[in-house]
Amino acid sequence: MNGDQQPIGDVTDPQQLRRIFGAFATGVTVVTVGGAEPHGMTANSFTTVSLDPPLVLISVDRRAIMHAALESTSHFGVSVLAADQELVARHFANRWRGLGRAQFDAVDWVPGRATGAPLIQGALARFECELWRSYDGGDHTLFLGLLLTAEQQNDDEPVLFLRGRFRQVDPERSEVRT
Repeated sequence: MNGDQQPIGDVTDPQQLRRIFGAFATGVTVVTVGGAEPHGMTANSFTTVSLDPPLVLISVDRRAIMHAALESTSHFGVSVLAADQELVARHFANRWRGLGRAQFDAVDWVPGRATGAPLIQGALARFECELWRSYDGGDHTLFLGLLLTAEQQNDDEPVLFLRGRFRQVDPERSEVRT
């Protein structure tokens, strides 16, 4: 083993796995549902799946409030956060924030045109989805959404999540910074 390599990790240790998985940089989103009890959740487990039909995937912990919300609705929204929206990401990751409509009082948002799901103002991109399928993913469920609307708001840099911390791209130096 060369000096830069770490020993093979214990794949049964959740804390070690979280640290190792954290080596993969991701964008940061806020997933939302509307209706009588709107809810939002910060998520970095988001990816595109297909162009035809246009599908995206989110992965949600079975214990999360969002999991129950998605199981009881047919639509959801996804807002891809910009570099200056780290506080929005932190807000929706905070387990002690208000619930229902009150959790949206601290952020600028608009109702989605197709679903009414709250979408974050200033996000890089925003999507509205119809829940298409869901799949068992161990302690998570994988929810596939069929796109109903998709809009790019601006070309700013994204907020990233890497090694357990929020990061930003430094466009002047083409590097990631904390």
